[in-house]
Amino acid sequence: MVEDRIIELLTKTDKALSVNEINDALGFSSVEELKELLKVLNKLEDELKIYRTKKNNYLLFNNSHLKIGTIIANKKGYGFVDIEGDEDVFIPPINMNGAIHGDKVIVEITSPKGIDLEGRILKIVDRKFKQMVGEIYYIKNKPFLKLDDDRVKLNIEIDKKKMQGAMAGHKVLVKITNKLKDNNYKGEVIKILGHKNDPGVDILSITNEMGIPDTFSDNVMKELENIPDEVLEKDLINRIDLRKEIIFTIDGDDTKDIDDAISIEKINDHYKLGVHIADVSYYVRPNTALDSEAFDRGTSVYLADRVIPMLPHKLSNGICSLNPNVDRLALSCIMEIDNNGNVIDYDILQTVINSKIQMTYKKVNQILEDNIIPEGYEAYVDKLKMMADLAQILRKNKENRGYIDFDIDESKIIVDDKGKAIDITLRNRGTGEKLIEDFMIAANETVATHVYYMELPFIYRVHGEPNEEKINNFMRFLNILGYKVKEDTKRLTPKTMQNILGQLKDKKEFHLLSALLLRSMQKAIYDTNNIGHFGIASKCYTHFTSPIRRYPDTTVHRLLHTYLFDNNINNEVINYYERELPFVAEHASNMERRSIECERAVDDMKKAEYMMDHIGEQFDGIISSVLNFGMFVELPNLIEGLVRLDSLKGDYYTYDETTFTIRGNKDKRGYRLGDSVRVKVVAADKEKRTIDFEVIKDGDTESES
Repeated sequence: MVEDRIIELLTKTDKALSVNEINDALGFSSVEELKELLKVLNKLEDELKIYRTKKNNYLLFNNSHLKIGTIIANKKGYGFVDIEGDEDVFIPPINMNGAIHGDKVIVEITSPKGIDLEGRILKIVDRKFKQMVGEIYYIKNKPFLKLDDDRVKLNIEIDKKKMQGAMAGHKVLVKITNKLKDNNYKGEVIKILGHKNDPGVDILSITNEMGIPDTFSDNVMKELENIPDEVLEKDLINRIDLRKEIIFTIDGDDTKDIDDAISIEKINDHYKLGVHIADVSYYVRPNTALDSEAFDRGTSVYLADRVIPMLPHKLSNGICSLNPNVDRLALSCIMEIDNNGNVIDYDILQTVINSKIQMTYKKVNQILEDNIIPEGYEAYVDKLKMMADLAQILRKNKENRGYIDFDIDESKIIVDDKGKAIDITLRNRGTGEKLIEDFMIAANETVATHVYYMELPFIYRVHGEPNEEKINNFMRFLNILGYKVKEDTKRLTPKTMQNILGQLKDKKEFHLLSALLLRSMQKAIYDTNNIGHFGIASKCYTHFTSPIRRYPDTTVHRLLHTYLFDNNINNEVINYYERELPFVAEHASNMERRSIECERAVDDMKKAEYMMDHIGEQFDGIISSVLNFGMFVELPNLIEGLVRLDSLKGDYYTYDETTFTIRGNKDKRGYRLGDSVRVKVVAADKEKRTIDFEVIKDGDTESES
């Protein structure tokens, strides 16, 4: 085929070839052959297999300096291109080339920038408008939409006949109907979210903007009528009865969707650990509206004052949730673990369980950290201490093979009964939280390894090796900061990352450097090809333990039913899953990214809302990043604010890109990453999700808070 010959030709050269050069190399001579060649070149260009330069020359996309991704714009005019399976590419404002947030683009890598790649947008490949959310306002009696997302630079006039009753000040969901000219569009209201000042409309605006549904379809609700509220006798066929076993759950104080329960015994010198996971796939069957909706959502979304569930509450909080003192169907991974943390034997079973108590992390931590026994926990103290011993053994085993604990703090947003942010604190990650994490990792590895050696189609949770150049850039950055870290980065292993972090552990800005190193690594995704999980230092890993809130876990359960319990492993089944699972894995990865983006947007908005009540107050913070327009300062509760370059007083400051510092004419040291500074809150905007600080220097007269 001509397509294959063109690809083969371009593969053999590093330079872009003209149409005539390609024509001659293929041995074409007639006008008809030239016309056919142009058609094929256009087709390959549309399919993003080749790229046409401004000089109408062609080259392959797998040339290292060209990438395809989605632009994530910033309010300041710059952006990042999110590239599947690769690091993000920083795009300065001058190189955005008209791209708006959400565009699929071709980016050319121009140079490294610190520990980030830098590039320029060459071409907008696809502009698929998401649902647009904003506030209705009027100009000369004409309705317009003020977009919530000011990264999207569009002017949208609303069709007066299609307002759905929306008034000025209403937050609405709008569909773009046609383009008028340039960046001017026409739209129609498809849903009124409420008035902008109504409680909860702020978060509702973000979820609708990102296309995350907040209600379930009529078909789904109808199917729920056929799902029982309790386990029936017929559901117990072929299940192992574990209802008399001491099994319990440990979760957050307000958790209602309980995926996992645990049990433990000591057999001679070994531990018998049971990880019992809600059997969601028993109720969510293929080719149903329930399954289709769960697939579309991909994951539950956890926001400041609410959860947008993957499954309706009748399932997520009811029959599928491992609530205490009721029978529940489960898939149990029961592992025998030696004193070195090795799983030496295991069973994966269909079970029925009855959790004895719904424990909370807070109370478990009181027992394991403070030796305080809360009321109702007396009978379980020995089990919990045995679990803590096993968790330490498992964690030591992981650390020995290279498990990377980035120890990244997370903030927790406290809201009042109207959803307003009233406090921002750090999430506690205590012994109980780590214990559950260790047990879930062990179960996920065990299940993944079992199916891997069956050589059957499966969904793995994978995390590829980091790019050597990216890590070397990070090491150079450390050198600029004055830190001498000795580590061979020519052959990257989890131990490499572990050793780098170990040498930085005592630095005052460790959590910032840890976050930067994490950014230097690839993102974990779902895939049918097992390449292992670099961050966990695992050769074989999956997600099995959270089927109420993650669709890949539900899929893994379905595969276990098919392969292990139904013994249905014929060619037709194998061929079906070989076709379907790559699609499921890719979609689940995309929905996970959407969920993370939504959670970050809500966090930024609520943090800005909180700081609106603290204008004029002073706080101590640490410089978390330095850029050419200013620097971000992070407070102890992880709130970040921008100190603009032009707000720095007492000197003329400029950005030094060679040392990533802001220097003054007189103040040669200036400001750099990790410096402690005192700042005053000068502005906060909930709608723009921004916070502005000013640096307070010694001798300034502002009163302290």
